[in-house]
Amino acid sequence: MLESRNVMTAAWTRRSFLSASFAAASALVARRATAQAAATDAARRLALYHIHTREAATVVYRADAGHYDPAALHRLNHLLRCHFTGEVAPIDLRVIEFLRAVDQGLGGDREIHVISGFRSSDYNNWLIRHGSGVAVRSLHLEGRAVDVRFPGLPLGQVHRAALALGWGGVGYYPTSEFVHLDSGRVRSW
Repeated sequence: MLESRNVMTAAWTRRSFLSASFAAASALVARRATAQAAATDAARRLALYHIHTREAATVVYRADAGHYDPAALHRLNHLLRCHFTGEVAPIDLRVIEFLRAVDQGLGGDREIHVISGFRSSDYNNWLIRHGSGVAVRSLHLEGRAVDVRFPGLPLGQVHRAALALGWGGVGYYPTSEFVHLDSGRVRSW
């Protein structure tokens, strides 16, 4: 019985050692990947085209040092305004970063077509009255959502790239030809 117990202890020790070694190696690789990403991912930019206003902008919204550029963010807020009323609201930085991360996951530096960014309550109510199936408490109302497509890429590929990040909400609307991204809790539909 004692011999059997020692074998189990030795096996557990080997497993523990292997698990700890794997965890340490994984942490080292992750640390190196983060350092490499920080070194190669200096400034952050987005190239957007709003399909309703026909406005386009390529904006470097974050500098090399990691500081957000207030003028560039103002430009993004303006481009992502409610196209129905013209109302401008601040867009959540997490949505902007989510959108950029999806772009990077698809190869980066693509022009992104915006279907909807911020949505005023007047426009949201109009959409509800006209049976568009939008949520009464849509995160678009808070500047926390954007609906986009990436010209030249299958919508399913964009959807998969967004899901792979494991960030906020990801909605797939193949009939309307857009993917919804938001900074809410992680979920998909």
